[in-house]
Amino acid sequence: MRAPSAEAFGFAYRYEPAVPGEAGSDLTILALHGTGGDEHDLVPLARALAPGAAVLSPRGQVLENGAPRFFRRLREGVFDLEDLARRTASLGEFVDGATAQHGLARDRVVAVGFSNGANVAASLLLRRPGSLAGALLLRAMVPFEPETPHALPPGMKAPVVTIAAGLMDPLVSREQAERLATLLRDAGADATLEWLPAGHQLTQRDLAIGQALVARL
Repeated sequence: MRAPSAEAFGFAYRYEPAVPGEAGSDLTILALHGTGGDEHDLVPLARALAPGAAVLSPRGQVLENGAPRFFRRLREGVFDLEDLARRTASLGEFVDGATAQHGLARDRVVAVGFSNGANVAASLLLRRPGSLAGALLLRAMVPFEPETPHALPPGMKAPVVTIAAGLMDPLVSREQAERLATLLRDAGADATLEWLPAGHQLTQRDLAIGQALVARL
């Protein structure tokens, strides 16, 4: 049975508390669905990655032909950059507010995003370095090109980021994935690019890559 959704800070979202004694109980997984998904989609993956972690899983605020997304696009692969900036700021405010409301450690939030959710997580990392302790970006592309990289706050530990890219992905080119890794490193992230024999869909290998990321946090 699905947990009910709450609504706060401009988002409908699902919250699951941490499980003391289980692996990752000090973490919060920020689960960010792909186009057409909702706040329930990635909760099983989040639990598999870190069984003890709290989960914050918001639903995207934008509808594209009825399908929820985290920001607008003009067409496939072409993003509305003004809307992306605005929605990224809203997502950051949601994370700040929801972690405070639920008594979660703000410096232990790890994003797990798929496709559109991965893109908005990458935007959050680029616009607000230090806002996430880490991120698993599944089938992500470059959300935007910063004019100048934002630096990590002084004394802030570099976020640990893994980009899981599909060698046969028809939507995300090799150049896009490699460029994203470079941009994240320029923003101070400890970013790794992992290639999978996959398309745009998720595979069991993504779970193993995500578990390896969580083990480093």
